[in-house]
Parts: sequence; structure tokens; C-alpha cells
Amino acid sequence: MERRRLIAKYMLLVIASVMFLFTGCKNSPTEPSTIEPTTDQDAMLKIADEDSALASFDSNYNEDNAMSFIGKVNAAINPLKVGLRVHIVNRTISTDIVGDTAYATLTKTYEGVLLIAGSYDTTKSIDTVISKPFTSTITRKLIFVKVANTEFPFRNWRLAAISLPEGGTIHPNINIMKVTVFLPHGDTLVITSPNEYFLARGKGWWRRLPVILRNNPVKVQVEVFSAFNEDDFVTLTYGADLKGLHRAKYKFELISSTPVAGGYDKVYEQIYNSNQFPGFYHAIINAFPRQVIFDDSTPVENEMWGILYFVMF
Repeated sequence: MERRRLIAKYMLLVIASVMFLFTGCKNSPTEPSTIEPTTDQDAMLKIADEDSALASFDSNYNEDNAMSFIGKVNAAINPLKVGLRVHIVNRTISTDIVGDTAYATLTKTYEGVLLIAGSYDTTKSIDTVISKPFTSTITRKLIFVKVANTEFPFRNWRLAAISLPEGGTIHPNINIMKVTVFLPHGDTLVITSPNEYFLARGKGWWRRLPVILRNNPVKVQVEVFSAFNEDDFVTLTYGADLKGLHRAKYKFELISSTPVAGGYDKVYEQIYNSNQFPGFYHAIINAFPRQVIFDDSTPVENEMWGILYFVMF
């Protein structure tokens, strides 16, 4: 009898997680505005702002309290802690409505600083903090479908699919070419263009949102083109909820480097454990040329890809 109760309890938790996955799209980290949008474009921006899956990006792109990485280095700077501190300064949405479907591009501009805490003497602990300002632009594509024809645009559209985010600063010396995610239940995600990699929000023919059980290992492989022979600085930030809690960060390990025309094709890998709490999350991959981190005068150059997933009980 006790075993049956435990099984029933577990099934209720699974059902609750699945219901949250498919009905939680309107849960917002802030109270929704009471001002009714007057245009389709404003309505779509409001829908995007209030979508839980989209909202989980910012708390992981900002790396407050997740600066540490493991590994000894020997360079002009001995960086012991590295992190991005960003805030959004602008967001726009452009739309192309074709019949009952709207294709939109959501663009967000961030201003931030790359913080490098370290020492010029590799035998010492932190004795200096370098702050490098930068501006980054992140885009993702959205697909809306029309569900009504009222006089209120906000009630006429439903978010049907969202792409993965990508962007960063101007980055001529480093490019993320491919990301492969090996999920713990055997599925593999292969991403070569985040803005063209669509995930369904509810019913639809697009790819299903990756669902991972809590505390499960996930292997991520990143293929990078770099203009430099030295190891790049490639990191994975993940796990933050909408309040920025439980954020964690890993530095990828270089697996291989192959000389090609103009630079090197490199493969990096890392394994992380999914969160212990259910909900939407983004795993953020940031790639920097080595000298951005190890030289105090090199300006910030960075490319970012994001991977959206859902953690279930």
C-alpha cells in the first residue's frame, strides 16, 4: 500500500511538471502591464515579455555571483575570476505578418562590463580587478499564430514557436560553428544556427522543447573557429532562475585543435548537471579569444549562443 502511495505521489509530480511546461507560457517575472497594446507589433512584444521560457535568458546571460573557474594559468594577467555583468538598454521587435502567421525578430541590446579579477603576479592571489566595457546585441526569432479577430491585438495572437538566441559583440576572430548537446535520456541536439533552430511553445510541428529530469548530467560539445593557436576562453553559464538564484558556471576543456585556412577549428567539451528545481532555463555559451581575458588592453570580443530547456521532476 505504501509503495502505491509513493508511485501515485510521483505520478502527480510528473503530471504537474508537464502541465506547467505547456501552460506556463504566460507566467511573468513581473506583473504584466495593464495597458492594452493598440497594434499587433506592440501586442507581440508584450506576449514575448511575459513568456516564461524567454524570460529565463537574461538571468543566465548576466553572470553575477558566477565568476569563478577552475584552472591555473600563466600569462600577463593571472585571471582567477571572470564574469559578465550586463543590463538591457533596448529591445525591439520587427514583424512580417503573412495571413494568420506572424514572423518576428526580437532584438535586445545590452551594455555591460567584463570583470576580470586576478593578479599580474602568478604567485599571488587577487590583487587587481579589470573592468572592460562592451555592448552586445542578441537576437532570436519568434513565430505567432492568430487565434482571434477582436479589437484587442493582445488577445488575437499566440506565441507558437521560438528560436534559440545568438549574438554578442563584433567578433571577427572567433566564431561558434556548431553545438551538440547529448541529453541524458539518449537524444542529441545538433545546432548550427540558433536563430533557425525553432522550439514549439505548445502545439505545433516544430521541435519539442528539450525536457531533462532534475540532477541529470548533460554533455555539451562546442565547435569553434578561432584565428589564434592558443586556447580560447569558452564558458557555460546555466541554472539561474528568474530571480538569478542558483547560477553556476564552467569553463570548457579543449579536446582538439586543427589548423585550417586563416586559423584553427577547435572542439571544446563540458558536462554539467541539470537543476534540482523544475522550470525553464537557458544554458549560455560564451566564447572569447584568449587575449581578451589574459591581456588588460585587449577590448572585449565575444560570441554567445543560448540553449533553452525545461527541468522536470
